[in-house]
Amino acid sequence: MKSDRRLLVTAAIAGALTFTLGAAGAQTASGYPSKPISVVVSYPPGGDTDAIARLFADKLSQRLKQPVIIENKPGAGGALGNNYVGRAPADGYTLLFTPNPFTTAPLVMKLSPSASYDVLHGFEPIIKTAVQPLVLVANPAAGVKSVPEMIASVKGGKALSYASPGAGSPMHILGEWLNRAAGVKITHVPYRGVGPSVTDVVAGHVDTAWVTFGPVTQYIQQGRLVPLAIGDAQRSRLAPNVPTLVEAGYKDVVVGAWNGFFAPKGTPAEVVKLLNTHLNEILKSPEVVEKLATFGALPVGGAPELLGKTNASDYEVMGKVIRDLGVSAE
Repeated sequence: MKSDRRLLVTAAIAGALTFTLGAAGAQTASGYPSKPISVVVSYPPGGDTDAIARLFADKLSQRLKQPVIIENKPGAGGALGNNYVGRAPADGYTLLFTPNPFTTAPLVMKLSPSASYDVLHGFEPIIKTAVQPLVLVANPAAGVKSVPEMIASVKGGKALSYASPGAGSPMHILGEWLNRAAGVKITHVPYRGVGPSVTDVVAGHVDTAWVTFGPVTQYIQQGRLVPLAIGDAQRSRLAPNVPTLVEAGYKDVVVGAWNGFFAPKGTPAEVVKLLNTHLNEILKSPEVVEKLATFGALPVGGAPELLGKTNASDYEVMGKVIRDLGVSAE
């Protein structure tokens, strides 16, 4: 009873009491969920995606009164896990939590039948959970404190490099797009994940890196890394003093990171609605908002259609950029 009362109070404060009660009715009508739910993460344990997924799984389990279990299925740039969920029964008991390489992986990789999946028609979007602005950071030894300084330095003959968490990643796409727009060649150094790329830019083995804010915030605060720019169209409230590439004169060079939940195509609409409602409420929790910020993430939420539109738009826009730049994970 106390738990139910807390849920009702939270919903009332959020101005969503009617919506929440409607979702509860859907839960009773369908009997869902009546057993544990599996959330597939297409990356290894330990990274931002895995940690954020576990945060949502814990909160979702509390609300649904069923275990919500994370299953890590890494491989082929996330494609193996994506394929697994795309082929799973459409009953709401196998879900996918993924960042936006979900959309671009088939565009930058040659996928085998065991890893291929239909980006636009193979899944039901549930919710766009968060966005993670991408930030360009430099080791102080690189001698640059802004994007204009960096570009001028390279045009003056200095060789510079940038790290990304992997070939074909949004960070790689952003780095090559900036190269093209600025007419320079800053050498790409791909890593297996954000962690190793951050380690090497802090150590000075690579001059700069495109990453998310979470792993580099402490180094920026300590002066061990210099933030040069973010890849969004607008400045981020996570670091309001860091300018955008748009401000530096590259108005079309905009790439961000997002994550969200998908279900297999054909999952019942009432199940999608129930999950969307609960996850929207979870995203309003101050505890969750604060925790997301430690990963350099900002909550989004909204209807399933928002994630569907974001996915479709990225597939079209980023697909063109990838083809124009010749970006490949091969």
